[in-house]
Amino acid sequence: MNSIKSNSVKEEVISLLHELPDDITLDEIMYHLYVKQKIIKGLKDIEDGNTYTHEEVKEMAKKW
Repeated sequence: MNSIKSNSVKEEVISLLHELPDDITLDEIMYHLYVKQKIIKGLKDIEDGNTYTHEEVKEMAKKW
């Protein structure tokens, strides 16, 4: 996947569409866009330091 910083969102969508099969449904395209958006957000969170350590997550899970 290309970095979203180097490409516009439109270019990212076009690139994704070229990677997908021709017989894909609109629902499947929307799913792929959703997943790509979540991955990009996760990578940005990592860059910004918005993460938890393994131990922090284990402590949070105990409260569930």
